Amino acid sequence: MENKQNTMDDYSLSRVPQSARQSLWNVSIVRVGSMATISSFVIGAALGYGMTFWQAFWATMFGSVILEVISLLLGYAGAREGLSTSLLSRWTGFGRYGSSIIGAVIAISTIGWFGVQNSVFAEGLVQASHGKLSLPVAATLTGLAVTVLVIFGFKLLSATATIAVPAFLIAVAFGIYQVLKDHSIFELMNTAPAGEKMSMGVAATMVAGGFIIGAVITPDFSRFAKSGKDVFWMTMIGTVIGELFINMIAVLMALAARTNDVASIMMQTSGWLGALVVVSSTIKINNLNLYSSSLGFTNIFDSVFKVKLNRGIVTLVIGIIGTLLSVLGILDKFVDFLVLLGVLIPPVAGIMVIDYFILKTNRQALDESREKGTLPAVGEKLSPITLIAWATGFAAGYFVTLGIPSINSLVVSGVVYYIGKLATRSSANKHIENEKQVA
Repeated sequence: MENKQNTMDDYSLSRVPQSARQSLWNVSIVRVGSMATISSFVIGAALGYGMTFWQAFWATMFGSVILEVISLLLGYAGAREGLSTSLLSRWTGFGRYGSSIIGAVIAISTIGWFGVQNSVFAEGLVQASHGKLSLPVAATLTGLAVTVLVIFGFKLLSATATIAVPAFLIAVAFGIYQVLKDHSIFELMNTAPAGEKMSMGVAATMVAGGFIIGAVITPDFSRFAKSGKDVFWMTMIGTVIGELFINMIAVLMALAARTNDVASIMMQTSGWLGALVVVSSTIKINNLNLYSSSLGFTNIFDSVFKVKLNRGIVTLVIGIIGTLLSVLGILDKFVDFLVLLGVLIPPVAGIMVIDYFILKTNRQALDESREKGTLPAVGEKLSPITLIAWATGFAAGYFVTLGIPSINSLVVSGVVYYIGKLATRSSANKHIENEKQVA
């Protein structure tokens, strides 16, 4: 009975046991689905409008490598421990209450983007039905449909992605053919961009910043991977197809069309297949938005109120809230706020990576409890050093304009956390030595 409940709850507040781990295909298809989206097209089109093909290629490569490293490290930790990002953070620098803050930031951010994306999805249905469906009705249908899918957990996410990802790629291929049939790819590779020149730093920032939140929440999905090797292939395949391939296709299309509005061109040239791009892309990303949001909320209630909520019920409630907000049309007002939340998330990766792989503060407790299939019995509530490192990283990402803001915040938070922890350890050791000498 307990196992059945855990399966329905998708192990939101416990380790994912090896018996519940998924195949490489299942975890990889979800990862590709999270990265191969209309957003990737928009970024690629912007690069192709302001850079040559090879300039855009190297900017994409640089941004993708950064995302791959972050995704791989956090993904490996999530798979090894079988824990989601917000739950794992309890024992990687943030403590019980710090992890609830992370859960809140991730949950609010992802449910907000769920509502925004649901509005896009609904608008696509309104256009496809030539106005027979009103926007409120379409938004209600799409929001509740995605909510029902997510209630059933990771397995159904994988099954949905197995259909949606190939549909998305087929539609993309047709759009590419329609736009590029009158152009030579080799000529386009040597074509000057139509828009204002874009610097390498700005371009790499767009690529890395566009999916940095997705990289940080990699453990939400990698916890279902069977091994570290599967995590490597899951993140690599997702990065190559979702970032490199999709971005570079959009670059070529922008160079061919002499505009950065490639998404609209695809809709016009591909007809119903273009609509399929939007629909399949939105379903995939909204599944993951709602899923991560539900994990964040269950962790908040467990950390702060010590109440264990069922993830399926939480999904239903927040899905209805997100749907209602998109029906009311007020989420457009929140986009700037959601972008601001996005600057808060990268420092989390810096702190977690330093704590888990270098300082190994709670490694022994994690190792011992993993053998028993339980969670560590002990853990700090909230470290002031973590808050200082997080705030400093946020400030670096928000105010420093040189380099890549999301990476600036990540690196600064990690360095400040590392130095702060070493200093407090040194101070504690000296205090112990002094007490011994007095004794």
